[in-house]
Amino acid sequence: MGPHPAVAAIRLAVRRVLHDVLTDLADLTDRPAGLTRAPSGGTPGTADGSPPLVLVACSGGADSMALASALAFEAPKLGIRAGGITVDHGLQAGSDLRAAEVVTRMTALRLDPVESVAVRVGRDGGPEAAARDARYAALDEAADRLGAAAVLLGHTRDDQAETVLLGLARGSGIRSLSGMPEVSGGPGVSGRSHRYRRPFLQVDRQTARKACMVQSLAVWDDPHNIDPAYTRSRLRHEGLPALEKALGKGVVEALARTAQLSRDDADALDAWAAEAETGVRDEDGRLECAKLYALPPAVRRRVLRRAVVAAGSPAGSLFARHIEEVDRLITGWRGQGAINLPGRVEAQRQGGRLVIRQG
Repeated sequence: MGPHPAVAAIRLAVRRVLHDVLTDLADLTDRPAGLTRAPSGGTPGTADGSPPLVLVACSGGADSMALASALAFEAPKLGIRAGGITVDHGLQAGSDLRAAEVVTRMTALRLDPVESVAVRVGRDGGPEAAARDARYAALDEAADRLGAAAVLLGHTRDDQAETVLLGLARGSGIRSLSGMPEVSGGPGVSGRSHRYRRPFLQVDRQTARKACMVQSLAVWDDPHNIDPAYTRSRLRHEGLPALEKALGKGVVEALARTAQLSRDDADALDAWAAEAETGVRDEDGRLECAKLYALPPAVRRRVLRRAVVAAGSPAGSLFARHIEEVDRLITGWRGQGAINLPGRVEAQRQGGRLVIRQG
């Protein structure tokens, strides 16, 4: 008799991602420091001959514990080392003790190495964004230090639906509606593949919780997830249920599907903008307003965003309203002055050219 359907679903999702990681490693055409090509039929490994390492970011919640258990089961069968990282944000009393418990649970799953990393959460962008930034910084450091080929994250289809709705509420455009990508982050040790992988974006939250229950995996429910002070918590417990009551079941699946369709469109527009950018600059590399005006609005705004980020404006602090203001220097020129942007960057129109630089 096979495993419970919920367990089978999470294992299959992880197995597919691990195969993708191995494919990326095997397809290397160069040899970045620290990696070697696999012998024929073998598993790509590191310079010291050890198998590649894949880490799971585990908070101790149902989603990440289900992910940790599936990784522990699937990785050895593919010749992959499986480890785990838990991040102690220090935002709640006893968080260090809970992090130690998560380490114990991951160790019991035979993950190795297993670490708890404490971080200091700042205030930039609000509590949720600050915690996220601190968490990813810690995961990046651990992955670099341990030489991990990838880090698995436990975001589910429900998380994806929430992300799409949050993007819609912000009015941030099609890229925001594309939600979380299956693959993201900087390059891992493969030098080619991206670091972060999200195997559960097609798996609902209830399946992950059921998989933990049938495997008798202890889970920790973060009280922040039900705290109405947090936007995502209100959306999860009030917004989405209200939508399903009004529109019927299937809202989560539809939103997740919207994310994928939006991502395909956004990727195509980004590629168009990257190609168009070279054609709207003069011999000195300055943006020409007349040529920018001739571009389709969706492409032009992407060119402007790329230029603003290149000038030093943090991408995470740059919103649609900022780019709209810069765009008006092209489409609604009335002699207005410089536009101040995040990162002490300013944009102004000078003699038919758009000048974007740090002030």
